[in-house]
Amino acid sequence: MSELDHDNSSDESESEEPTEKEGLLDPAWERQQAKTFTAWCNSHLRKLGIHIESVAQDFRSGVNLVKLLEVISGGEIARLETGKMRIHKVNNVKKALDFVASKGVNLIGIGAEEIVDGNLKMTLGMIWTIILRFAIQDISVEEMSAKEGLLLWCQKKTAPYKNVNVTNFHTSFKDGLAFCALIHRHRPDLIDYNHLRKDNAVYNLQYAFEVAEKELDIPIMLDANDIASTMRPDERAIMTYVSSYYHAFASSQQASQAANRICKVLNVNQENETLMEEYESLASGLLEWIEHMIPWIDQMREQRASSISEVKARLEEFRTYRLTVKPPKTEEKGKLITDYNTLQTKLRLSNRPAFLPSEGKLINDIERAWDNLETTERGVEQHLMSELIRLQRLEHLFARFSQKCDSLAAWITETKAFFKKDNIAEADLNELLGKIKSDDAFDTDMGIHRERLDQIANLAQDMVQQGFSKAAEVAARSQAMNGLWENLLVARTKHREDLETARETQEKIDTMRLEFAKKANPFNNWLEGAREDLLDTFVCHSIDEVNSLVTAHEEFKACLPEFHQIFLDIQQLQQEIDVVATFGSNPYTNLEVDSLGTKWNELLQLIPQRDQLLQDALVKEKKKDELRKTFANHANWFANWTAEEQTKISESTMGPDLSLNEQLAYLGELLEEVEGYKPQYEELENLNKMIQNEVIFNNPYCKHTMESLNVSWEELHNSVARQKNAVENQILVRDSKGINEEQVKEMKSAFDHFDKNDDGRLDHFEFRACLVSLGYNVDTEEHLVNHNADNDRHSDFERVLQMVDPDMTGQVTFNAFMDFMTQEASDMDTAEQIIASFRVLAGDKRYITPEEIRRELPAHQAEYCIARMSPYEGHDAVPGSLDYMSFATALYGQSDL
Repeated sequence: MSELDHDNSSDESESEEPTEKEGLLDPAWERQQAKTFTAWCNSHLRKLGIHIESVAQDFRSGVNLVKLLEVISGGEIARLETGKMRIHKVNNVKKALDFVASKGVNLIGIGAEEIVDGNLKMTLGMIWTIILRFAIQDISVEEMSAKEGLLLWCQKKTAPYKNVNVTNFHTSFKDGLAFCALIHRHRPDLIDYNHLRKDNAVYNLQYAFEVAEKELDIPIMLDANDIASTMRPDERAIMTYVSSYYHAFASSQQASQAANRICKVLNVNQENETLMEEYESLASGLLEWIEHMIPWIDQMREQRASSISEVKARLEEFRTYRLTVKPPKTEEKGKLITDYNTLQTKLRLSNRPAFLPSEGKLINDIERAWDNLETTERGVEQHLMSELIRLQRLEHLFARFSQKCDSLAAWITETKAFFKKDNIAEADLNELLGKIKSDDAFDTDMGIHRERLDQIANLAQDMVQQGFSKAAEVAARSQAMNGLWENLLVARTKHREDLETARETQEKIDTMRLEFAKKANPFNNWLEGAREDLLDTFVCHSIDEVNSLVTAHEEFKACLPEFHQIFLDIQQLQQEIDVVATFGSNPYTNLEVDSLGTKWNELLQLIPQRDQLLQDALVKEKKKDELRKTFANHANWFANWTAEEQTKISESTMGPDLSLNEQLAYLGELLEEVEGYKPQYEELENLNKMIQNEVIFNNPYCKHTMESLNVSWEELHNSVARQKNAVENQILVRDSKGINEEQVKEMKSAFDHFDKNDDGRLDHFEFRACLVSLGYNVDTEEHLVNHNADNDRHSDFERVLQMVDPDMTGQVTFNAFMDFMTQEASDMDTAEQIIASFRVLAGDKRYITPEEIRRELPAHQAEYCIARMSPYEGHDAVPGSLDYMSFATALYGQSDL
């Protein structure tokens, strides 16, 4: 006897009720069983479009019996015989009974001939055996037998209901309240239990049967009047009908669980898709901004400035961009990297493929574009500063050029005027000889002024070659000076020819006047040169340059007594000439003592003015030097502070006693602390602006530039953000993987211990040592060293390496390490689980319909699935059927999802 038969016989033998044989002789029981068993069979045969009227008659050929067994077992039975003779029917029934026996059921006393003959009692016994095996045997509650388990299930479900006390499968169900209670317990929306009365059994029974058929798809297997009027309803009929309740509600609960699992997976997918879209949008905006800004910055360098004010305006525009326009984009860039890392972590934790941004929008693409932007910024700033210095130098050259032109033009005008007013025709011999000698002396003066003309030409050429804005004016002035000089040469030649013509009659030479000219002319040249030097403008960029000019000026003043004595000698010589000569003028020079005295006095007045200019320049350079020192002090302090903050981030934030949430809070406070120092950073920017306005190009007191401090400031922000993101990812790992914080800290502590370079990576030897320290069993080191040998086997450690370093780069990242360790410590949903869940919703079919999806899933997630599922193309497909297997697989592989 099978275990099922033993349980059944044992249950009945222990009761005080009639035996199975006696029960089958009771006409009422026999009628109830026949009706119930027929309805139960039809509930399964309808899946094949088959309907029977009587189990005794419609199973005689064995065909419907075989169809019934194939439906409820899901298997296939041997091919049926198509003949209509008795032997064919017996053989078909025998195949069915053999199949039941193969499932561990002992069919004692039931033969194929009795079924073919339409023996109702034998047929009902056979159907009951089938019901026990395929509908009741699998019911197990708290490790009890099928019947006891089904009874216990009824008792637990109906326990809270008044007037219901289920102790058996006959009298406990007569009043119908037990059936109503079972439906109300699982679907309270279908039964108004509070309005039912125990004394209205027929109504209660019919109410339960009709609701179960209409709402739960459980066919009516019992007759309400029969149950209510029979003193002891048939136990088998009641059990058969109640088992349909059990399977219906169990299937509903299973479908609900499957729907919940699918909803959870779809929620994760939809959240990830939103994050991907946000990344794509943010990356596109940032790249477009960079692409727009680089040409804008470049045009500052490409368009050559024509004035100092224009260069300063561009510098101010560039500073405004760097202080107001760029910082928000710097924050966007940091957020983009943080969001990307968080998204990848979520994808890894949910067993999804890594996110691959669109072409040109990878993090490396963002970094490369950002580097191009900063390279362009550095080039523009250096170019503008160089342009400022170049234009200042050109302005200085233009001032010198104008001064020399004015001085030479005045001299030429004065000389030509002298030639014009020189009355050679009325001069005596002495005057003519003097004029000739004066003309000889004039060659020296001409040579000196010729050098000044060359200096003017060199200055003009230099300014023109450097693209000076007034180059045309300079070239025209230089050409004009050449014209004046040519006219002077013509005038001088004519004047010489006139002297030579009159020399025969005018040979008297005034020796004293000649001596006067020889002394006065050099002295006058010295006066004019000294005057030019005293009026010469200068631009200094350091105290040493100013001191150099001061030293030269002091040396000049030290020579004044010597030239004062020369002036006194000239005065004395003029006095002697005035005593000897009674008429005429000095033919050797147009210089007079009074004019030399005027120039001498003017020179003495220019000296204190020069002293004051040099003193002012020295004071200005000292102020610039103080500005250099002030910037250096701020810059050195700021650089040390950022270094200390970096150290604090890398060494002091992750104390062994801090939880991940405490670490996250600490990093948030640290970020606020860093933001609190922004005024100091802005003060540095203001000092740098002052330095640039003062055209200070070097600073010997400081090795830091504003550019390097900008990098340190941004790197400090990025370091806090990266560390904060790392802690957030650890919290995400902890919460999503179901592992506790101590496990996460233990894993990170072990990784950090073997990460000797602090670069977030371990080589394979360090990784192996880290696994050993965590108690993970790996191969010996010798095996690791020789893993390339031809005869080497694939070790466990090599399989681990294929997981954490699939490209065999020789490096294991922290994220890969954490993924492996958390997989070892927790379970994750898989494609197979989702396929199994969809199979439940589909009723074990290989496809699912849109109606089934909408019935089990929330509306927005149901439409999400329907829109992404491919049509099912199997041989058993129905119109509108969908392929849930390929959809579930795509959730965990490379796809558009």
